[in-house]
Amino acid sequence: MITFTVNGETREFAGDPTTPVLWYLRDELHLTGPKFGCGMAQCGACTVHINGVAQRSCVLPVSAVSGSKITTIEGLSKDGEHPVQQAWVEHKVPQCGYCQCGQMMQAASLLASNPTPSDEEIVQGMSGNICRCGTYPRIHKAIKSAAKTMAGVEYYVPDTLASETAGEEA
Repeated sequence: MITFTVNGETREFAGDPTTPVLWYLRDELHLTGPKFGCGMAQCGACTVHINGVAQRSCVLPVSAVSGSKITTIEGLSKDGEHPVQQAWVEHKVPQCGYCQCGQMMQAASLLASNPTPSDEEIVQGMSGNICRCGTYPRIHKAIKSAAKTMAGVEYYVPDTLASETAGEEA
């Protein structure tokens, strides 16, 4: 039995341990945010957070996430109020929308580890996520906007970063 947490709920998996996390999330939990794009971890449509870090779920076996905390776009914010989600709406980022959940998860991870990225850091940090509609300029603007919002408000901090900064408050 493989145990892990998905969007705050403990889950147990008794199937084939080589099953990709993406298929478990979509087929068993009916979480449709992470998408199947390339199946080779090259496009980013399947991006989720594993212990607060953006990972490609299409090639990640369930056995590799034992004891981990998985967050999908559905768990990023219960009400869609994460600054990245709000910036995506504000800047009208999606066109077809297929890649956008993965894009937002990558952006949220980027901003959690680097709250004030330069333009080059945004380009580099998002380079593994493909948008076939070419909405890169809007994605870039949305990330800059979310970074500004996050500088002034409380926001989602991945578990790995939260545990690292917990001692700083004491």
